Amino acid sequence: MSAAAVGLPTVLRIAVLASTAAEQNRLAMLVGQCGHQLVEPAASPDAILTDGTAAAILPAVAVAVGAVDGAFAGRLPSDAGAAQVDAALRAVAAGLTVRTTAPLPRNFESLTEEEPALLTPREIEVLAALGNGFTNKETARLLGISPHTVKFHIESLFRKLGVASRAEAVVKGMRQQIVEF
Repeated sequence: MSAAAVGLPTVLRIAVLASTAAEQNRLAMLVGQCGHQLVEPAASPDAILTDGTAAAILPAVAVAVGAVDGAFAGRLPSDAGAAQVDAALRAVAAGLTVRTTAPLPRNFESLTEEEPALLTPREIEVLAALGNGFTNKETARLLGISPHTVKFHIESLFRKLGVASRAEAVVKGMRQQIVEF
């Protein structure tokens, strides 16, 4: 199931808020590397990319060193690359929360070398729905199955992908190119 099939655009509209012009330019360049459209904050963006010091409205991804003040839907280290920023922006635009719990590897792209998880077609559909921020009930309605069956598929996804949250499952699914958003 593609991103378009469940309503998420392939190119997101991203606003950038930063405390300095240099940081604004750096974040804008990251948005360009991700292949997204840079828009003004007043233009109803899908997500906001900030350095963590600028006041932001959700959904926002803060790319900063150390603790970030305020409530952000996503947090990444300051050396986050385009692949990490892209995954976080897509997850946040889909209504998910992104948080790093451990330092991320510098070479994020090398993680695509891992063996992809072997998922059933239904698990892939459930993973795509997770990536679009659907609840279990919404996913059940979309796929014509019960919420209990959706819960079963999510537990199976977590086990097969080796993750503990919906956001981790989506990011790992994107990294392994199981789903696209």
